[in-house]
Amino acid sequence: MSAEGQSTPTPDGSVRGATPATRRAVVVGGNRIPFARAGGAYAKSSNQDMLTAALDGLIARFGLQDERIGQVAAGAVLKHSRDFNLTREAVLGSALSAETPVYDLQQACATGLETVVGLANKIKLGQIDSGIAGGVDSASDAPVVVSEGLREVILDLHRAKTLPQRLQILSRLRPKDLAPLAPGTAEPRTGLTMGEHQALTTAQWKISREAQDEPGPQQPSQARCRLRLRILR
Repeated sequence: MSAEGQSTPTPDGSVRGATPATRRAVVVGGNRIPFARAGGAYAKSSNQDMLTAALDGLIARFGLQDERIGQVAAGAVLKHSRDFNLTREAVLGSALSAETPVYDLQQACATGLETVVGLANKIKLGQIDSGIAGGVDSASDAPVVVSEGLREVILDLHRAKTLPQRLQILSRLRPKDLAPLAPGTAEPRTGLTMGEHQALTTAQWKISREAQDEPGPQQPSQARCRLRLRILR
């Protein structure tokens, strides 16, 4: 993604001074790793592994080795706690210059698109001249965490000062506390997934199956457009 200059002339031919001119932000290319089924080819690959591979493919394709890009923005929805700086670590592990500024972003179903929008706005405002936007997610390497009961015990053990205090804390553990918690996609406030919310919305608004399928012929071109926008998605 890079900038194209664009002036804002007034009707008399002079350049408008009250409002700064914005530039065009254009997508100049992209790269992605192949799609694969969950538990398949990427079963042992982390989000960082896949994002770094996609970055290095883009770098090789456009000759960006050791280049300092204006900014790299990417992210994931299902993240381990170790991935708090996911995109920065991916850039450091790639062939880009380590001086390249980076930030992470997370938005359900739209992480890659939001990074494109964010960097495009910075380019248009002249804050950067180029950027790499993307997103990554793996259902094969989903984070599995301990139960809330076990987490509280571990934290209290860390704060305990004496052996009797530690033994008293350990006595609170129950067998159910040892069961891990698998990640879920349900909304915390409703307990419903995005698909279940959509089913309720469809029923409430009385949207027929025919109306839902109506945009079908346009979907392939829309999908290609989304793929072009999401540079690393």
